[in-house]
Amino acid sequence: MEFTPAASTTRTLSFDAPNWIASDSLSRDQQQSQRLHEPEHLHNSIDPITGHDIENLASHPYLEDGNLTIYFESDDTRQAYLDTPFDHPVSQLPGASPEDVERGG
Repeated sequence: MEFTPAASTTRTLSFDAPNWIASDSLSRDQQQSQRLHEPEHLHNSIDPITGHDIENLASHPYLEDGNLTIYFESDDTRQAYLDTPFDHPVSQLPGASPEDVERGG
């Protein structure tokens, strides 16, 4: 037994303008948001020196850097973090690097 759909039940999608009246984007959606999934302020509750998770943040020292707050276990680990030098591949920045420095990339 073959099934043949009746001609009156077959519909096609029409792409005429009346079908798409409300598809224009709103004025606020004209460009991509620059703050997509970006939190306003970050809190790091893991001590960067010891790697331990800090549970009670209110009683521990911290350091604020822009929109980031870093918490430490003690004042000693906070000072150790502050004393850590930046890791620059060339020690005499700014300026031209010597020729014996590797230029990876």
